[in-house]
Amino acid sequence: MCGTTQQSMPVASPADEIADPATALAAVRAGLAYLARADAAAMPGSEQAELLRGLAAAESAHLAATASVLAAFTNSGACTDDGQMTARAWLRWQTRITGTAASACTAWMRRLVAHPAVAAALANAAISPSFARCICDWSDQLPGETTGDADRILLAAATHGAELADLAGLAEEMRRRCAPPSTDSDDDGFAQRGLRLTRHFEQHAHLDADLTPPAASALQAVLDVFNTKAGPEDDRTAAQRDHDALEEACRQLIATGLPDRAGQPTQIQLHMTLSQLLGQPEASQALSAWIHANGTPAPPGADCDADIATIVTGTLDPGLLDQLAAAILRHQPAGDSSSASDSSASDSSASDSSASQGQPCGTAEMARRSARYLAISQAIRLLSGPEGLAAWLRTSQLASPVNSISLPLDTGKPTETIPPHLRRAIAWRDRHCRFPGCDRPPSRCQVHHLIPRSQGGPTSLGNCCELCVFHHLIAIHRWGWRLVLNPDGTTTATSPDGTRTLHSHAPPNAA
Repeated sequence: MCGTTQQSMPVASPADEIADPATALAAVRAGLAYLARADAAAMPGSEQAELLRGLAAAESAHLAATASVLAAFTNSGACTDDGQMTARAWLRWQTRITGTAASACTAWMRRLVAHPAVAAALANAAISPSFARCICDWSDQLPGETTGDADRILLAAATHGAELADLAGLAEEMRRRCAPPSTDSDDDGFAQRGLRLTRHFEQHAHLDADLTPPAASALQAVLDVFNTKAGPEDDRTAAQRDHDALEEACRQLIATGLPDRAGQPTQIQLHMTLSQLLGQPEASQALSAWIHANGTPAPPGADCDADIATIVTGTLDPGLLDQLAAAILRHQPAGDSSSASDSSASDSSASDSSASQGQPCGTAEMARRSARYLAISQAIRLLSGPEGLAAWLRTSQLASPVNSISLPLDTGKPTETIPPHLRRAIAWRDRHCRFPGCDRPPSRCQVHHLIPRSQGGPTSLGNCCELCVFHHLIAIHRWGWRLVLNPDGTTTATSPDGTRTLHSHAPPNAA
């Protein structure tokens, strides 16, 4: 590999001793399987280091071999033999990789076809995949006739130990020298920009992006502002801090960026059924399943400082439906004392009513079904909804005509958990995050209930304080730190295991 002065590991089987691709592949798999089972902990450090260098070299050769075979496979159209239109689709199916990984394989194939010198360097393990990608990206910015020469110059520098920054400077110098005196082209790589957010297990997601320089600078500026350590208790890695910084920046953007609403989630939708509203027992398991399928549950601590909108939904009462159908046929109000008390009585009443009017039994049954359909199609469409819990339960558990479209029973106006006047009072009193040692300003804080609202904690000045997003949603609600607001205006934070206690100074306006 580039930059190393160590001798490479000896090759057990020279290439000229391998008779065919199948034998070569078997040797590769056997060797890797052996290394995976080997007790690396029992090896001396020098041997571990040599193995890591050798595996890195194998990764380079593996990439070159994969790209070469995939290019031939794509050109031959062999993917259609398995019923797939593209090599990417074939890779997803036959090699059991994600769409993102399949796209990466085909991208490397195209890249190395256009850069044969880089492909050869990878095959000889003279350069790493990450360096190879950078070299290809840099030489692609040069005029087409100079790409091959640029690859060879950059590869020669890399194999003689040049660092990535040195290669970048060399590429920039070649770009300045090779650029034509004037050009009307405005291709600065802007067309290659892109971002893909791929959802996977339990609403987690993978983010992959190719950012333009302005976008990269803007994102870096955001991360630099939000990813600083919050105190000695903040043991997040740099990558975790960057993740949380991006989330906090997006949270503030969602909350419109107003200083007195910074970081506040836009809205929590509180779903309840009409039966729950009336105090009747409800199928909570089905409710949980519907919420999981139709939205992301609010994370711990989200109810401290949010807009909350109630959505009331309902489920079908078959007995009442039959009463309505019978009432329609008899031209009398549902629930009347003369109405049938159950579905069998309704059926009987409908049949008797129809028979008394001289209708055949079949006609009576059709009339009863029509009446039931009329009641459902009008009442349900009026009172329930296509994305609501009532509709989900109805369409997944009941048959036609009950599973028709619907609308929510009622949607409440969003109300703030923290009234504006109380939010201003808390911000004026606290002036910054109240976790000991943190001085993040109110614009980056949320209001926290010291005694949780779920435990009856009041939304009051004495039970609320400001916490930054990290100390609120992570330290308190995920890691389990406990925070107490003392009578003198100071705060005391206790670690989850009780072994650490942190104390703060009183804020300037402590009452």
